[in-house]
Amino acid sequence: MPEVTMEDAPRKARDMFEKGFAAMERGNLDYAMDMFTASLEIEPSLLQARRFLRAAQIKKYKAKKSGPVFHAISTVIGLSTYLTARGQLKKDPAKAVKAGEKLLRIDPANKLFINLFADAAVAAGLPEAAVQTLEVAKDLYAKDIALLKRLGSLYMELNETHKGRECFESIVNLRPNDPEAIKAFKDATALDTMHSGGWSSAGSYRDVMKDAQEATRLEQQAKAVKTSSDVDDLINETLSKIRNEPDNINYRRHLADLYTRAQRYDEALEVLKEAQEQSGGGDPQIDRSLSSVQLKKFDSEIETLKKEDRTEEAEARKKEKEEFQLEDAADRVKRYPNDLQFKYDYGVLLFERGRINDAIQQFQQAQRNPQRRTRALYYLGLCFKQKEQYDIALEQLEKAASEIGVMDAVKKDIYYELGTICESTGDRSKAAKYFKEIYSVDIGYKDVAEKIEKSYK
Repeated sequence: MPEVTMEDAPRKARDMFEKGFAAMERGNLDYAMDMFTASLEIEPSLLQARRFLRAAQIKKYKAKKSGPVFHAISTVIGLSTYLTARGQLKKDPAKAVKAGEKLLRIDPANKLFINLFADAAVAAGLPEAAVQTLEVAKDLYAKDIALLKRLGSLYMELNETHKGRECFESIVNLRPNDPEAIKAFKDATALDTMHSGGWSSAGSYRDVMKDAQEATRLEQQAKAVKTSSDVDDLINETLSKIRNEPDNINYRRHLADLYTRAQRYDEALEVLKEAQEQSGGGDPQIDRSLSSVQLKKFDSEIETLKKEDRTEEAEARKKEKEEFQLEDAADRVKRYPNDLQFKYDYGVLLFERGRINDAIQQFQQAQRNPQRRTRALYYLGLCFKQKEQYDIALEQLEKAASEIGVMDAVKKDIYYELGTICESTGDRSKAAKYFKEIYSVDIGYKDVAEKIEKSYK
């Protein structure tokens, strides 16, 4: 069952989602979960609602600082519902999905409940929902082999071969001497290679390995191309495929990639334009590729001008690149108004150019993208800091920090900005607290060591 986007969802489902999102913003997690659940009752394929539901559940779970004892208790509490749902998997999987959601509301990190929900979602024709939940579980149990295998296999079934390959690669890293894991990783790598080369219809990589020469070509595509002759051979091969199957867009994308590797940027752009026309002019992935190739062309020309000591021309070309980048990003936001990733990218460019109010507008919308939410909140904090509206800046940054469980690179950036704002407002003790959090895990981060030493003096 394909994902239903927010704009295609029933009006009532959208209303419930908006109420849930607003409640989550206010920190009212229980009401937010009620609203997201109500939205899914109306439209089970609205993955965005399920994504935020899971985020709210995990946020509440982490706030409790629950552990193994909590999982044991939750298993006992949910046992009756769990057994009933198991019995419904074949007869009425939709009911099993709802039961799975009730169990995850009790304990979203309980492996028993996670696996039940995944089973129910797949049985109900919602494999994307199963993947979504398993992805959350993977963040909690990054070294769980069974979880990685299951998620990797689902990715492969959904033709997300690159993500599947990454899962099996993680398993190999955990079990480097496991022949079964190594074989699964090799199979996933070959399928990922074929998918990127336009052979996504292949059932197994051995189906297309008709002889040793074919296998060698696949290996060449899987690795970074080392010589110009390798590129030329692959270009000629792909051109031949396009002549035989002119309607296969994947071949044109692969050809554009090969032209780009060979630094034949104009030819790459031409092929991508043909692919975009063939797709009807509405493929955002092709648009991204067009922009990426054009920027690489600019970089190559700038580098050449610098080597020839044509400094003024290089600076002029650099300015052209910056203008293109901003105009291109603005154009994509207009053409794809519902793609929040484009809004985030545009916001970053606006922020870098000092157009703070315009950037705020983009980030306020981009924060609805779960993958970009914390970064969007981080940039909102920076924007309000620039405007010297420190109270609002602190609010945005603290909200972003609260949604990250570990002290990763993003959280360090957020804590550093929180510390500098507290310094600016004269709250040195609170500033020191934020800097110490970074200092305790990364003494070399920016100038935190110097700041901590000063605070002790």
